[in-house]
Amino acid sequence: MQHRSQPLSDCRPVRSDAGIVAAAMSIAGSDSSGGAGIQADLQAFSFFGVYGTTAVTAVTAQSPSKVTAVEPLSPQTVERQIQVVCGELNIGAAKTGMLHSAEIIEAVDRTLARYHGLPLVVDPVLQSQSGAQLLEDDAVQTLTRRLLPRATVITPNLGEAEMITGGGIENGEQMKAAAQEIAQRYGTWVLLKGGHRDAGASDTAEDILCNGSELWCVRTPWCSPETTHGTGCALSAAVTAALSRGWGTLDAVKNAKAYVYGCLR
Repeated sequence: MQHRSQPLSDCRPVRSDAGIVAAAMSIAGSDSSGGAGIQADLQAFSFFGVYGTTAVTAVTAQSPSKVTAVEPLSPQTVERQIQVVCGELNIGAAKTGMLHSAEIIEAVDRTLARYHGLPLVVDPVLQSQSGAQLLEDDAVQTLTRRLLPRATVITPNLGEAEMITGGGIENGEQMKAAAQEIAQRYGTWVLLKGGHRDAGASDTAEDILCNGSELWCVRTPWCSPETTHGTGCALSAAVTAALSRGWGTLDAVKNAKAYVYGCLR
C-alpha cells in the first residue's frame, strides 16, 4: 500500500462566483440548534456553491451540549422526500447522516437503488458528541449490510470504525489498518476521522483516507475551539458538495478538511 502525507495548512476551499453549478442532497436529522445535521449540511453546500436539498429523517431537540428529544419521521415520508427531489432535480451527489432506525435505512437504500451511479457519502452516525444515541441498536447491522456497500465514501469516527470492524483502534497504525479493512470490505473510499485521539499530544489533527490500495494522512494544525459540535456532519457534507461538482475524491476530501478547519478557527 502506498502511504502519502498531505499537509493542508495552505489549502483553501474553492468557491465559484458564477452562481449555482450543482445540487446535492442531505438525508439526515434536523438539529434545532443549527450546528449539526441538516442545518450544518446546508451551510457546507452553500459554501461550496452547491444548491442544497434535503430528506429529513428525524427532528431533534438539542443544543451544542445535549440532545433532549428525538422524533423520527416515517420511512414512507423519508422515501417520498428522496423520490420527489431526485425525480425533478439533477442531484450530483447525496449524503446520509442520522438515520435512526433499520426501517429508515431500508427505505433510503431501496430508494437510492433507483438512481444508479449517484455518488453517496455515508456518515455512519451512531450517537451525538454528548453521548445521546442516534441510531437504534438493531439498526447497526442493517446499516453495514444495506448502505455501506452502496457508498462512494464512508466517513466514520474512531468509535464507528470500531463498530464496523469489530476491533479496537488505539494508535495511528491501527487507524490505518481499520481504514484499509473497511475500504476493501465495501469497495469504497474511507475517511477515518481521528477526532481527539491525539489531543494535547500533537500539533496536528490527522484523519486517514484510504481507497483500498492507497492511503493518505490528511492533516491540519490543531486548534481548540469552544465546541466541535457538528464537525462530522460538516466534513461529510463538504465532501458531498465537492463530489456533486465533479471533483475527484482526493480533492474533495482535501478541501472538505480545509473547510472544517476554517470553521473551527
